[in-house]
Amino acid sequence: MTPPPLPLLTLLLLLPFLGSLALLAWPGQVSAARLRAGCIALLVAQLLLSLALLLWFNPAMGGLQLQEVHRWVPGIGLDYRLGVDGLSLPLVIINAGLTLVSAVCTREFSRRPRLYFALLLLISGAVNGAFLADNLLLFFLFYELELIPLWLLISIWGGAQRAYAATKFLIFTAVSGMLILGAFLGLALFTGNVDFSLTPVTTERLAMGSQLVLLVALLVGFGIKMPLVPFHTWLPDAHTQASTPVSVLLAGVLLKLGTYGMLRFGMGLFPEAWAALSPSLAIWAAVSVVFGSLAAIAQRDMKRMVAYSSVGHMGYILLAAAAASPVGLLGTEFQMVSHGLISALLFLLVGIVYRKTGTRDLEVLRGLLNPERGLPLTGSLMILGVMASAGMPGMAGFISEFLVFRGSIATYPLPTLVCMVGSGLTAVYFLLLVNRAFFGRLAITPPGDPVQDARLDVQLVPVAPRETVPAIALATGVVVIGLAPAALGRLSEATTAAMAALPSLAATLSTGGVG
Repeated sequence: MTPPPLPLLTLLLLLPFLGSLALLAWPGQVSAARLRAGCIALLVAQLLLSLALLLWFNPAMGGLQLQEVHRWVPGIGLDYRLGVDGLSLPLVIINAGLTLVSAVCTREFSRRPRLYFALLLLISGAVNGAFLADNLLLFFLFYELELIPLWLLISIWGGAQRAYAATKFLIFTAVSGMLILGAFLGLALFTGNVDFSLTPVTTERLAMGSQLVLLVALLVGFGIKMPLVPFHTWLPDAHTQASTPVSVLLAGVLLKLGTYGMLRFGMGLFPEAWAALSPSLAIWAAVSVVFGSLAAIAQRDMKRMVAYSSVGHMGYILLAAAAASPVGLLGTEFQMVSHGLISALLFLLVGIVYRKTGTRDLEVLRGLLNPERGLPLTGSLMILGVMASAGMPGMAGFISEFLVFRGSIATYPLPTLVCMVGSGLTAVYFLLLVNRAFFGRLAITPPGDPVQDARLDVQLVPVAPRETVPAIALATGVVVIGLAPAALGRLSEATTAAMAALPSLAATLSTGGVG
């Protein structure tokens, strides 16, 4: 296959980074509407550029493609190395699409619009860099680059408790970064190799004890980012205080840095240690799934319920990664993509409900599906979203969970069955959400309020078509992947099959099957 005429991977970095700088440095006063239009134009170009990678990407190859290599700081092993494969390419496309959705659904420009849209572009470029980096230090630089911009997005444009939520996010993510950097530096120290290339460590170069120490550091570091229990506590607070566009970006894209890093670096660099820890990882996954589901059931705030659902759904990815079968690892890719779309859709719809009613309390809202005075389209899309999250057939969530469970049940039957129970609990808490908020007689006052009867027949402000276009686009993606999953499967199958060979080989070696 002929190489592309331009360095597409570098352009995926330069476009958002230079666009962010241009928004900040553009001279004179620029209206918020023009800043938003400029940001959207840049993000549309980024989405088209990410889709253009499909023209030169060979899905039959399992390794990195379209590689770009330049020496940068060889003394410390930091090289400019980029590449893309079936694991990272769908995530790059999802990043471009959901960042565009975040910009489109931004409606308030009262505070620092220039900085706001510049930060969106900066985060998008950093995420691209992390997904495309073929050097450990380069990955770490991009991984850390999104930290401060997201902290600013929460602390400036968040809710009443935004300072607390942003600081908590900053502390947790900083600890995550320190653990990841420590593991990378420890790898260089123990092996004497300072080129920081993405090469699996063999037992001849690194003792099992050292591998386990470094792998545990990576597991905790990326487990914070995903997040998994017990490192999840920053996520509900961050979502609750963040604005709707930031929640879309956080759940749909930024959590995938944790899942991607755990697969790429945890499994990829330490296959033998991964095989040794995989039973514990499967138990960890089951605990996260059940805890996230039970915590979601206990929530009254719609946004916190959706946030806790993410904790549970990240557990499915860890379960499949622990089993490390070809089918299961393909399921991790599907789960990352489908969760990105579904969670973004749900947070977007919760944001619409909050704007129109002024509350997200499930004990307050009633009958929003009312076709005349409520939010019928929003309610219909919400029902579709919760059905997809609960794994209903024909939706993206179903094929994702099917592949995860199919790939893990032979290796870890009990944790898989526990996770299946967690999947059933997903239907329970989302049924509670839909039943309480969208069915019944339209009301926005708590039961027992002395003036409730006077407020039952409320008239909500209709949702403008431009507000629902991003939600309709996300819902379409959820249905398309559910009905036609083969395209995503072909794109990622060779890569996930190659990844599955590493832990499988390590397990064979550990049992003495190979002399």
